[in-house]
Amino acid sequence: MSTFFKALQQAERDRALAEPARRDTPLDSELRLPAPTTRQEMPLVDTAKEAGGAPPEGVEEHLVSLLRPASLEAEHYRALRHLVEQADRSANLTIVAVSAPAEGDGKTLTAINLAGALAQAPDIRVLLVDTDLRRPAVAQRLGLAVADGPGLVDAILSPTLALENVARPCPPFNLSVVPAGRASGIPYELLKSPRLGELLDAARRQYDHVVVDTPPLVPIPDCQIIAKSVDGFLVVVSAHKTPRKLVEESLRSVKPDKLVGIVFNRDDRSMARYYYAADRRSRNGNGARRWIERMRSTGSWARARR
Repeated sequence: MSTFFKALQQAERDRALAEPARRDTPLDSELRLPAPTTRQEMPLVDTAKEAGGAPPEGVEEHLVSLLRPASLEAEHYRALRHLVEQADRSANLTIVAVSAPAEGDGKTLTAINLAGALAQAPDIRVLLVDTDLRRPAVAQRLGLAVADGPGLVDAILSPTLALENVARPCPPFNLSVVPAGRASGIPYELLKSPRLGELLDAARRQYDHVVVDTPPLVPIPDCQIIAKSVDGFLVVVSAHKTPRKLVEESLRSVKPDKLVGIVFNRDDRSMARYYYAADRRSRNGNGARRWIERMRSTGSWARARR
């Protein structure tokens, strides 16, 4: 085992000993692993048929792509799905990260609903990964018990854990999920580990689409580490809430060739969400500035906080 992994594991052990009350997951040597699942073994489920029946207990009601795929609200996410599929065909966008300028803009909700929209095609393999190690929310919103198995943190700390050991099928939906896993006091160091890239590379080989819920872009540097392992970013902006300067700062933090689109969320007009496609060929920042001008031209920034 490399010195890097030994240092990470020692830091985790030291933190667990200092805070025994918060240790709700055993260390690597004590993990009970589920049976590995290969891409061929995972069952394909027609989400549109099954989700109208009995969804798993605890699934958040706003996950319309999973619970009400025939609804108008879910149709908005299918429009976002179309944007991602087009980008995948033209620029090999297999791994798309969903982020936002700050907490509360709707990035996790958008990430799960996008994954659900992509998973409506029964012959497509979709993986949802929670890399927000500071405030993970994917498992909770999907009604998954974190203690039921290892997650991303465990796979990063244990090189012997493969992606198959931490990716959980989420029946009745045609979707697999890698939850963040146990709480960690060193999220930046974990995300900086080369293991994250290895796990996402494995996901690229095994799945048709990988949606990554990331930490916010502006307050913390985590997304700068994650960016090198993903193919592009969708940036979620909350209408009438996200300050303009915060949007501009977040767009500057994303390389222009990795900016896939902006999700204009919680607008009060007839459509709840708007999507703008970025010019990924622009490498000098003009693409991001054009996006800001488009958003200003909608008039929806008039009541934005400053």
